[in-house]
Amino acid sequence: MTPNTTRKLLFRIAMILYIVGVAYLCFANFHKLPDVPKMLFGIRMDKIVHFCMFFPFPVLAFLAYDHLTETPWQALAALISICAFGCIFAGITEIIQGSLPYRRQDIKDFGADCLSICISSLMVFIIDVSKMKKKKTP
Repeated sequence: MTPNTTRKLLFRIAMILYIVGVAYLCFANFHKLPDVPKMLFGIRMDKIVHFCMFFPFPVLAFLAYDHLTETPWQALAALISICAFGCIFAGITEIIQGSLPYRRQDIKDFGADCLSICISSLMVFIIDVSKMKKKKTP
């Protein structure tokens, strides 16, 4: 097994573990935990948690599949795909939360998830295109 193949495999495993972790955080019953502050810098704490929870999605997806982006157009297509899949994943978690008796569905949580995914995807895109430009420069 080559080092590149091993790297891809490890990042794909990390992506799967990340998805399992997010699913646990979204679907578990945390009502017996102690109360935490409701706001941080004027932003509801649960929105910050959702933002932080979904921020790694594009990074891990890119690291698992970065060999597919060799041109800026391919990187743009990857950005759009990663954003779409991430937002679909976030939407599915909110729908399932709405069906659980101890959780609730909140469109603002979905908004925080999507904002996080878009910002992280844009950062990954900029880094990827910068990396491509460095490769072309002798």
